Amino acid sequence: MPRAKKSLVVATVNVNGVRAAVRRGMQPWIDERQPDVLLLQEVRAPDEELRKALPDYPFIAHTEAAAKGRAGVAIAAKTDFSAVRTGFAHDAHFETSGRWIEADVETAVGPLTLVSAYVHSGEVGTPQQEDKYRFLDAMDTRFAELAAADGREALVAGDLNIGHTENDIKNHKGNRGKAGFLEDERAHFDHWFDELGWVDVQRRAAGDVPGPYAWWSWRGQAFDNDSGWRIDYQLTTPGLAAKVADVRTDRAPTYAERWSDHAPVVVTYRG
Repeated sequence: MPRAKKSLVVATVNVNGVRAAVRRGMQPWIDERQPDVLLLQEVRAPDEELRKALPDYPFIAHTEAAAKGRAGVAIAAKTDFSAVRTGFAHDAHFETSGRWIEADVETAVGPLTLVSAYVHSGEVGTPQQEDKYRFLDAMDTRFAELAAADGREALVAGDLNIGHTENDIKNHKGNRGKAGFLEDERAHFDHWFDELGWVDVQRRAAGDVPGPYAWWSWRGQAFDNDSGWRIDYQLTTPGLAAKVADVRTDRAPTYAERWSDHAPVVVTYRG
């Protein structure tokens, strides 16, 4: 299908290790979709290996985690960045976590700040959950700053490891009280949407329905039964949300054709 003029196609996906994703078949998906921007999470590879894995993208911003083989987020684009920032300026605790990277870029739909984010999975009653809440608090501050930026829209995308509502988790009853569906976690989403004005563009497009899910366990029949979670988001400021032309979740046709345990969420924005 010919691409509309003055459009921007942004795809976000947790690749579950970029080298593994390439081995499993990520490149044919890139060839077909041709995203202008790729926002990746759980890269889990050195910078040089990431660049080898993405030959179609000359401009890559990437932050690795201090713990090798863990986390790592990246922004890959076909247009150069005017600025790149990692972590949160107001909380240096996450500087080497490989979980937050921003890039300012001029696009077909105007100047944007793009963010690739990977929120902790967490576990109730552990230091990991404490880190998750601290990260979400840091996101609150940065979301407010980005929403207030004059003349530049913003897009935050990635694996946020939280289902906002019951529509976002197939087995929401069985996951109450567990990390990923805690009231205190979900309250941050309420704050972003209801108080700061951010828009969950996939939910707006899908409506009040279950899913569409973008993560399924590798184990058992979760994928075949569509027993998944919608934890991969594209969240935008209102001006950019008004430019959404198409929203899709690229669920693999079969279990065997999956190249990650997550499916890409792809949004076309029109100028």
